[in-house]
Order: sequence, then C-alpha cells, then structure tokens
Amino acid sequence: MNDHEVHFFDGDSMNALVTGGGGFLGSALVRRLRERGDRVHSFSRRRYAELDSLGVVQYQGDLADPIAVSRAAAGCDTVFHVAAKAGVGGRYRDYHRANVLGTANVLTACRHHGIARLVYTSSPSVVFAGGDMAGVNEAVPYPPYYDSAYPQTKAIAERMVLRANGTALATVSLRPHLIWGPGDNHLVPRILARARAGRLRRLGTESKCIDSVYIDNAAEAHLLAAERLAPGSSIAGQVYFITQGEPVPLWDLVNRILHAADLGPVTRTLPLRWAYALGWLLEAFYAVFCPQEEPPLTRFVVRELTTAHWFDITAAQRDLGYEPKVSLEEGLRRLTSWLKNRSFYGSLRRGDQTLCFKA
Repeated sequence: MNDHEVHFFDGDSMNALVTGGGGFLGSALVRRLRERGDRVHSFSRRRYAELDSLGVVQYQGDLADPIAVSRAAAGCDTVFHVAAKAGVGGRYRDYHRANVLGTANVLTACRHHGIARLVYTSSPSVVFAGGDMAGVNEAVPYPPYYDSAYPQTKAIAERMVLRANGTALATVSLRPHLIWGPGDNHLVPRILARARAGRLRRLGTESKCIDSVYIDNAAEAHLLAAERLAPGSSIAGQVYFITQGEPVPLWDLVNRILHAADLGPVTRTLPLRWAYALGWLLEAFYAVFCPQEEPPLTRFVVRELTTAHWFDITAAQRDLGYEPKVSLEEGLRRLTSWLKNRSFYGSLRRGDQTLCFKA
C-alpha cells in the first residue's frame, strides 16, 4: 500500500446494499461483507435461502421500480450496484429498462438517502469497438457504435455513474472481465452445455489472447474500491479494469475449463466468414420471430471470440491495491473440485447454449 492511500472503513463496518445479491458476483460479495461483520441489504427479483442463512436483509423487486430500490437502500452508507440484464440478444427496451433506468433509480436512491459511496459493476465490453484490445488501459474511448444492446446500455449507465460523482456522492466503476469459478451460473455452464451437446466450435483459425477474473478476485476488487472510496478521494469518478493479469489464448482457456469437467477439447472449426454471416442471419431471424430470445450466435459474439481481450491492470494495482490472490492455476483446481463434487451436469439448461464472452 502506498503511503497516500486511505482506507475509509478501517475499523468500521459498512451498511451495504448489494443489488443482484443473489447472483454469482453479488453473492460472493455478500459473503465477503458478512465475513467482515458488515451489515448487508440485498436487492434481487427473488428471495435466496443462502442469503437468509447469512443474516442478509433481503428486498425483492424490479430495478425499474424506484420505490422498491429506494426502500432497499434506506439505512445504507455504501451501494454495490452489481445487478444488470446481460445477454447477446433480445429487445433493446428490456436492456434499457434494467441497465439504464435501473441505474438511474439506484443513483436517485443514493442521493435521497445521503449515501456517500457507490461502486458500480461495469464491463470491458463498454469500450469494445470490434477489434483487438491487447493490453489497453482505461484511456481507451467508448466506441461510436454498438451492435449489441448489452454493452450499449451498460456504457450509458457507466457514464451516468461517473457523471454523478461529486461532493456528496463518490462513484467508481469496475470493469471485471469474464468472471468464472465455483458457483458460476453463466460462463462455465454455457461452455459445458454446448460441448456436451456437440455444438461448440472454434471460430476461425487463430486463438487470440484474453484475460479473465476468478470470482474471489472480482469480489475482492469491489471491497478494495469501497474501502478507498469517498467524496474527493483519488479513485472517485474513475474506472478500473479488473482481471487475473494472466492473458492466455482463448481456446486454451476454454479447453482447460472443459478438462475441469472431464470433457475433451474443442476440435471442430467454423470458418470466420461463415460464422459472421450466420450470426447476421440469426440476428435478423430472431429479431422478427423470437424478439425476446437470444440467438445461438451473433456478430457481437463472433467478434468477441476472434479478437484479443486483455487489459492493463496497473491502475487497479496502484490505486486500489488490487492483486489477484487466486491464480489461474489455483482457480482451475478449485473449479475442478467443485464440478466433481456436485450434481452439476444435470442442472445445465439445454436451451441456454450461446457461448458469450461479454463481461
């Protein structure tokens, strides 16, 4: 830790609201907060028995409902806004309702209740312009155009959060990339479901390097940000990439996840030109006939799977004191153990097999 760093919660406990507290990242963050002795409110669509067992005060509702959000935020001094609608298809208005209107309601609740700290969970996809992102830092600009509603609405929300930073409310935005690990209900299940169905294909012949972040490291980064955040602090109004700091070729990582589940590596390849054309056709078909569903492939996914995605985390290391405590190798060992000790495979949803690297 640098001499000038300040921990605003040293010796104190937080009264924290975690939106999406029942989700993968949200629940990991809630567990860490409770282990520290912090008091926690969770805001989700449904009630979770695990959170009850942790002594979490749970509120149910829709992010688009300002009254429900405000009720959950009452009595809190810190908000971790983790909840969002993720996906690669569906109607723009649904993403806007959750990600933009929902974030506006969280900001309004912070101002109404005099909450001084907001840690926002964003995504590197908000600055993805369709090409390689090899070792870029937080100076990379937002692109002029998005071809998917998820990054577009997350970018709008992130800019709202950063503009809201001021003398009464301090805000910071974290951009964790490809969160995975035991308890994952998104990335790992989708990879395994497609592999088990025989539908997993390499796109093109290259395997560009990507970085990811193990779940415990992602949760730790959020706590570190909250500890250092206050109106006027050096991290207020800033954004930070959060990863392992261990970029590896994409399909190497996929194959190592498959190996953790005793599945063979990806061997089949779909030519890049065909993949892009298929993504375009499926987007058009689903927009007309299945507007609320995700296509099995989109142009956004093709670009994500065929470009480099790894980031310079120097700023997070310097300003947040962030260091990935769980290495890639250790994370994969933990994932292997978790998969082997659970009735995991039967829980995979056959209808949710889009392989998507959007966060």
